[in-house]
Amino acid sequence: MTDKRPDNRVLIFDTTLRDGEQSPGATMTHDEKLEIAELLDEMGVDIIEAGFPIASEGDFEAVSAIARQTRNAVICGLARAQFKDIDRCWEAVRHAKRPRIHTFIGTSPLHRAIPNLTMDEMADRIHETVSHARNLCDNVQWSPMDATRTEHDYLCRVVEIAIRAGATTINIPDTVGYTAPRESADLIRMLRERVPGADGIVFATHCHNDLGMATANALAAVAAGARQIECTINGLGERAGNTALEEVVMALKVRHDIMPYTTGIDTTKIMNLSRRVAAVSGFPVQFNKAIVGKNAFAHESGIHQDGMLKNAQTFEIMRPEDVGLSASNLVMGKHSGRAALRDKLRQLGYELADNQLNDVFVRFKALADRKKEVYDDDLLALMTDSTSAEGQMQVKFLRVICGTEAPQSADLILTINGVDHHVTAEGDGPVDAAFNAVKKLFPHSARLALYQVHAVTEGTDAQATVSVRLEEGGKIVTGQSSDTDTVVASAKAYVNALNNLVVRREKTKPADELKSVS
Repeated sequence: MTDKRPDNRVLIFDTTLRDGEQSPGATMTHDEKLEIAELLDEMGVDIIEAGFPIASEGDFEAVSAIARQTRNAVICGLARAQFKDIDRCWEAVRHAKRPRIHTFIGTSPLHRAIPNLTMDEMADRIHETVSHARNLCDNVQWSPMDATRTEHDYLCRVVEIAIRAGATTINIPDTVGYTAPRESADLIRMLRERVPGADGIVFATHCHNDLGMATANALAAVAAGARQIECTINGLGERAGNTALEEVVMALKVRHDIMPYTTGIDTTKIMNLSRRVAAVSGFPVQFNKAIVGKNAFAHESGIHQDGMLKNAQTFEIMRPEDVGLSASNLVMGKHSGRAALRDKLRQLGYELADNQLNDVFVRFKALADRKKEVYDDDLLALMTDSTSAEGQMQVKFLRVICGTEAPQSADLILTINGVDHHVTAEGDGPVDAAFNAVKKLFPHSARLALYQVHAVTEGTDAQATVSVRLEEGGKIVTGQSSDTDTVVASAKAYVNALNNLVVRREKTKPADELKSVS
């Protein structure tokens, strides 16, 4: 068959704000979604799947706002194979410079049984709904959910129906992460060879990582002719996650010799975006995560260190600079000045105005007084903390008493709407006491669903990054903070989560929860 499309351009379709946010507990606020969408657009992502507009009013508002603000990327919304879903999706994306409707239905035997549709009935619904979407928007993507477990003859039939109905992109999802690379490639190759009209559309691949093969499956599909990869930052997503954007993009860049494909991604922005997504989602990046993990460019073995000193290429197949890291750790400490801090932050991807620099410099000096050395990861944690939106509550002072003899207690000053409030509380340990003190000043019924601590850098003076996840009435919010004092970081993360909870409450009812605080 003859393919009329350029054969080396791979479109990057990022679904962090839709599939990524479906990770339990990874819900982002409206403002956080807009921030991540802007960073994705700046990075050069081709298509941003901004959400599932029919799912909630909040999702609809976020997709609509992203559609209005985005300058370059196609803005896509997800819709089930139902007219009301598609209409709501179009209403959300219609103001984008380049809108797209993405509609889907499960086509495998297991998924056909859910709506109890025969093969013919499902085929009719696909034709009707894709046609309806195409009448609204000239950029329509269609997905046969669980495609990798759908009978091949039926998959070819429904893909042809979707193309004839006006779909311009056909996405082939490995919904449960079941397939293997050879199967992934064979499936794309089979569809391109057997389906009439396949040479006039773009085939996409959406791979889940249940068996740890998502990136391999996506790249195998590209080798077989797929020209769009659906992925997320940090591989965030349902269950074990999705194909990670950073992995496929860097694999294409590093192995261009055997995979001669191009993307429009600015790879130097990868690390900054990875850190920001980790912060707002509350899902820390595992240390040994490919490309963006803390240890991805770390070397401890003496043999490796010796090789790195002689020639970095002996043990690194890509440069740290390629993903937005500095080439080496410039040691920052209490004697460093503003100029050195500005230069270091610039290397890490942050351009600060003078007022911003002054604020960060004060925080940096306070950190440097408590640490012998301040590393890149310390500065990134500091910037994550300083770029988080300040809420109505802030920890001003905290002192705890702990040890082998109970009870442990916390003495807290919490600033609420600009007014300081003081309280003392006891608890089962210093963190519990600090949380109880906060709860005395801001009573709530939220359940602590996750409390997680990890050290940003090594040593007894390492910064601790604490993630807190709260659940209240179906609402899930997260908060994160970093400090050399784990209890202080815990209290700040808890308060940040409560600030996010207040924002979520205000979206559903007008009452200002903080006005009643005495």
